[in-house]
Amino acid sequence: MANIVQRMTFRLIGQLIVSSLLTLVSVLATGFLLAIVGKEIPVIREILNLVTRLVPDEVLIVMLALFFFILYMVLFNIRRYWYLASMLGAIRRIADGNFEEKLPIKQRNELGDLAEYINYLVMRLKTSLDEERNAEQTKNELITNVSHDLRTPLTSILGYLGLADGDRYRDEVELRHYVSIAYEKSKRLHVLINDLFEYTRMRHAKLPVKFCPLDLGELLNQLLVQSRLQLQEAGIEASFQQKEGNLMVNGDPNKLVRVFENLFSNAITYGRDGKRMEISAYRDGTAVVVDVTNYGEPIPSADLPYIFDRFYRVDKSRGDDSGGSGLGLAITKNIVELHGGVVSAESDWSRTCFSIRLPWAGGGA
Repeated sequence: MANIVQRMTFRLIGQLIVSSLLTLVSVLATGFLLAIVGKEIPVIREILNLVTRLVPDEVLIVMLALFFFILYMVLFNIRRYWYLASMLGAIRRIADGNFEEKLPIKQRNELGDLAEYINYLVMRLKTSLDEERNAEQTKNELITNVSHDLRTPLTSILGYLGLADGDRYRDEVELRHYVSIAYEKSKRLHVLINDLFEYTRMRHAKLPVKFCPLDLGELLNQLLVQSRLQLQEAGIEASFQQKEGNLMVNGDPNKLVRVFENLFSNAITYGRDGKRMEISAYRDGTAVVVDVTNYGEPIPSADLPYIFDRFYRVDKSRGDDSGGSGLGLAITKNIVELHGGVVSAESDWSRTCFSIRLPWAGGGA
């Protein structure tokens, strides 16, 4: 701000000095020319005599000097006036909602600086409005998706419990079948609500994370043991390979367990055709990398960039029983990012691999 005021002051002083000098020169030159012309042209001489009788010489000189001074000041600033007029026109169009409009930056002075600041302000305003629209769209999509995903199992629960409550069953076996279906749908509803609650907490940065040193290799071994029954039921053979002895990271064990449980569950659900799941853990520079690979049906390349988006499902026709909540991978991504890591996925005709990169905590070899 001080620099702008300084520049404006120096420019004004310079214009005043130059205009004063030019005014002095112009007044002297005008007097000299009128004197010469008055001698040669009688009509001009008569006019000059008449003017000097009506107006004293001192007043005439002051008026002439004032005229030239104003003329030179206007000439010095006329480009700035035109520039200001073009800026006002652009500002008016921006005020009408045309945020693609940019003020021209034609001069390297305070008006040029003002144009840059206004362009920056408009850019920030446009970004803010775009973010607000995206947030509103996201909220609407969230409500729509949540309503659909909660309504589907809830409708089944109400339907089967309605049959049981109305005694519309043939025998106790059919009744138990209805109750069993309602129970399974209730469990799915519970999973959906828990996933939604956890995802919402993470999105609003309210998820508590308790960091402590932990060995990822040991954690993965424990998870594989706990998942043995689920793997056997799916007919999948799992293997774990640890390429480094020290895979220490700073993290929240409960949250990281959720990450790998999601990846294991995803591999079991969508990779059972391949009958294999491979987990490898190793150091890559200052990062610990865990790869979870399955050999089932590949993820289409068109879907791959969006699989970590909430409620995104690769198979749009997948039913509620075969598909997840659509939040598992989104939760995985948020937890990994809370730990300062990144998650990625690649898939081709032979395999699908999810990679987790977390900062290495160092320690002994």
